[in-house]
Amino acid sequence: MKTYKNLNKQFINGEWIAGKGDDLIDVNPFDNKKLTTFKSATKEDVDKAHEAAKNAFKTWSKTLPQERRGLLLNAINIIEKRKEEIADWIVKESGSARVKAETEIMAATLMMQEAASMPNRMEGRIYPSPIPGKESRAYRKPLGVLGIITPWNFPFHLSMRSIAPALALGNTIVVKPASSTPVSGATLIAKIFEEAGVPKGVFNVTAGKGSDIGDYFVKHPTSKLISFTGSTPVGRNIGKIAGEALKKVSLELGGNNVFIVREDANIEKAVEAAIFGKFYHQGQICMAINRILVHQNIFDEFKDLFIKKAKALKVGNPVKDDKVIIGPIIDEKELNRIMKNLQKSLAKGAKLELGGKQHDNIIEPTVLTNVTNDMIIANQEIFGPIAPLIKFKDDEEALEMANALEYGLSGAIFSENTEEALAMAHLIETGMVHINDQTVNDDANAPFGGEKGSGMGRFNGEFVLEEFTTVQWITVQHKERDYSPLA
Repeated sequence: MKTYKNLNKQFINGEWIAGKGDDLIDVNPFDNKKLTTFKSATKEDVDKAHEAAKNAFKTWSKTLPQERRGLLLNAINIIEKRKEEIADWIVKESGSARVKAETEIMAATLMMQEAASMPNRMEGRIYPSPIPGKESRAYRKPLGVLGIITPWNFPFHLSMRSIAPALALGNTIVVKPASSTPVSGATLIAKIFEEAGVPKGVFNVTAGKGSDIGDYFVKHPTSKLISFTGSTPVGRNIGKIAGEALKKVSLELGGNNVFIVREDANIEKAVEAAIFGKFYHQGQICMAINRILVHQNIFDEFKDLFIKKAKALKVGNPVKDDKVIIGPIIDEKELNRIMKNLQKSLAKGAKLELGGKQHDNIIEPTVLTNVTNDMIIANQEIFGPIAPLIKFKDDEEALEMANALEYGLSGAIFSENTEEALAMAHLIETGMVHINDQTVNDDANAPFGGEKGSGMGRFNGEFVLEEFTTVQWITVQHKERDYSPLA
């Protein structure tokens, strides 16, 4: 099977074309070597993509459920055949470990399998009516054109999380990928769906810098919903623009996720989970562990084992070594931000127990103790391989620290007493909590989303079905109605 060509093009109305804007250079974050160059999309390209999606919606929204389901199943089969090609792009474009890329593809496939069932789940309802002879119906319908803005950290999976259900439910889409991952987050997926048989105009891609087309994309009058996964500041701006346009939003934003280790926890299992949840993809995940809160009576034992396991993680270039776990930070701007916040926290009294060094675009696994909740490394989203360990004396103090910040995406509690852990989970102001597991979980049929500054709405399963559709109330008066009270 030949690999895909022309992945550095815009995909508009079934045609692969060059954008009309400046060059967008796609690089490998490990060594900054160029992977490919796009001609960026302009506002004119965004207009054309939305017009194509609008026109295609007229027929796509009326296709039979088995046709939409068939498109998804075809795409799943293509992904299975092209798994290595897809993984290669994820690794070299986002700097992820090979095992992370393979897991990402699996997660995307599970999401697509869930989405493939959705065309047969768009159910209406019949309501009792207080009017004699009246039938009261509610029909569920696709929204229309959806604008999808995708992230760079899990580009394939988190793009597919919106793309697959949107198409399955009869919507048409315009996708704007992150500038760092335009291929694995958009054009590669468009190629897959093109090969699967998607009709012209149903799936469109406009790749360009957010500073050039981002706001214009969000406020475009054609789209009915903006699905965005990314940072909280950008999400707030999108929410503001979309609100003024009276369009729906699905926002999955930043997190400052706590991993709470109670005194009765199995320390070895808790450490294994914490290592995974903190250092998976260098911590560049919205639901990665940000703060590790450990009961003071087991703190030293946990710390020593955690440092030992963190020290053993392999660091390097994931393109050349499949066993690498810690790869590069996505770009120099992010790397500098992380290192600056580390230095600020050390100056405030945090103690460096491991790491703290960078070489090239890599930050070594880093462990800090003597951290307080008001340090920037604790109260801001890290998005890097730095693990702050924080002591707490009882559940009340742990809950106070967990809820003190504006974020509320994911969380985890380790305890041998699951009932007490469950009671504690109910008190954490976050969209998701995992008991005796780590914070990085995303099941295709379970509600995914946050509270407070971590977003609006829920993805996955019946929850995204609700987000990406609308309902219309239609009544039928079967016999003549008596209006005499008002006559």
